[in-house]
Amino acid sequence: MTNVQGRFDFNVIADWIRPGEKVLDLGCGDGSLLRYLKDEKGVRGYGVDNDPDNVLACIGNGVNVVQIDLEAGLSGFEDGFFDHVVMSLSLQTVRHTEQMLAEMLRVGREAVVSFPNFGHSSHREAIAAGHMPVSKSLPYQWYNTPNVRFFTMADFEELCAVLGIAIRERVAFEGERLVTADPNLNASIAAYRLGRGG
Repeated sequence: MTNVQGRFDFNVIADWIRPGEKVLDLGCGDGSLLRYLKDEKGVRGYGVDNDPDNVLACIGNGVNVVQIDLEAGLSGFEDGFFDHVVMSLSLQTVRHTEQMLAEMLRVGREAVVSFPNFGHSSHREAIAAGHMPVSKSLPYQWYNTPNVRFFTMADFEELCAVLGIAIRERVAFEGERLVTADPNLNASIAAYRLGRGG
């Protein structure tokens, strides 16, 4: 497995991307994933982020970046232009989840998402104790979190079924350890490779 700056979800995503592909990274942060993919796999990529500091960091990393609000959609991108559209640890910050997934699969052949699994045992324990969970995968307090959606792996898979989205591959992990036994309970992060259903 590849190694991208200690982000295990980045490692999983990088393994799903083939050399020379066209990649769109939504909520790309400082552009670390795209920089790695460009250097190691020769991808042609664009990052999208709305935070001015992240846009400047991308430019500093030599990453092509567009500053737009993801909530406005991806109307500036052509149908099927990208091989992969990636959204790493950002889906939970989007208000219009169904629209975002549809847009990702409109402009890309496949979509790749990773997100914190709200069903993890530590999160369930926090709620049972009367508090909203705070953990490495959900590091914010309830009053300052950028997250607007809290969902589990089971919830996400049900949504994909309703929307007719094909789950082509799923990887769940706790830290850097792969989780195969009851991942909805035991995994703190999940990554999915998605395609159009049918």
